[in-house]
Amino acid sequence: MSTLSLPRLPGIALDGRALAWRIAPWLLPLSLYALWHLGAAQGWISPQVLPPPSYVWDTLRDLAASGDLWLNLRASMMRVIIGFACGSLLGLVLGAAMGLWRPLQAYLLPSFNALVQIPVLAWLPFVLLLVGIGEPLKYILIAKAALVPVTLNTLQGFRLASPALREVARVYGYTRRQEVLEVILPLATPTIFTGLRLGFTKAWLSLVVVELVASSEGLGYLIVYGRQLFQLDLVMAAVIVVGAVGYAIDRLLDWSETRFIGRRGASAVQGEEA
Repeated sequence: MSTLSLPRLPGIALDGRALAWRIAPWLLPLSLYALWHLGAAQGWISPQVLPPPSYVWDTLRDLAASGDLWLNLRASMMRVIIGFACGSLLGLVLGAAMGLWRPLQAYLLPSFNALVQIPVLAWLPFVLLLVGIGEPLKYILIAKAALVPVTLNTLQGFRLASPALREVARVYGYTRRQEVLEVILPLATPTIFTGLRLGFTKAWLSLVVVELVASSEGLGYLIVYGRQLFQLDLVMAAVIVVGAVGYAIDRLLDWSETRFIGRRGASAVQGEEA
């Protein structure tokens, strides 16, 4: 007896697989949120230790309505933008210089690798003695955190152009500037963007750490203030904002990388066709 089989629909199968890939990253955070909600409802953990989600959302709403959230978020964003910009700029220059001039790399890289092993908090007392407890302290430590991954990834990216490829460029009459802009830099761009994303992650983490230690405003200060008053709902609300803002900016950097590399690829194709 023959059975009737329905034809396969590849389009639907592919759409279902794509939907599953989109949903997959949300499974873990949603599961943790459900466990948090269930634990609070069942009284597994004291509300003074882990407040229910409703308390945290109410606190977050009150912070936004009073303006305290935006005041502290603005202070944190200004610090991380200035520190990240300074550290990234210095890292790009330093990494490119070491990648282009081998003697400079031989002189600087061993010492640089030794210094980067020292965590940000270990530099805090020394920088505190030099510049005091004001904003420059935060800028310097955030810049140092961003400097390390940006420098190392830029150096690695500039190493991707093999000596043979650079020799071919010279045979074709490329100047030093053309060699860097048209041969080395296109190969290094994806690695440089990876360094910028890692640099921002390090800068954002360092921002919170610095504000936990020495600050009177900012998201890190909110966490310390909530802990001192034993208001764990305020601590959780500030932690959620830190995670959400950091994730959003990381996605923005990823989108910028995709657009920039895609635009460069399209320009290269058009140049070859012309």
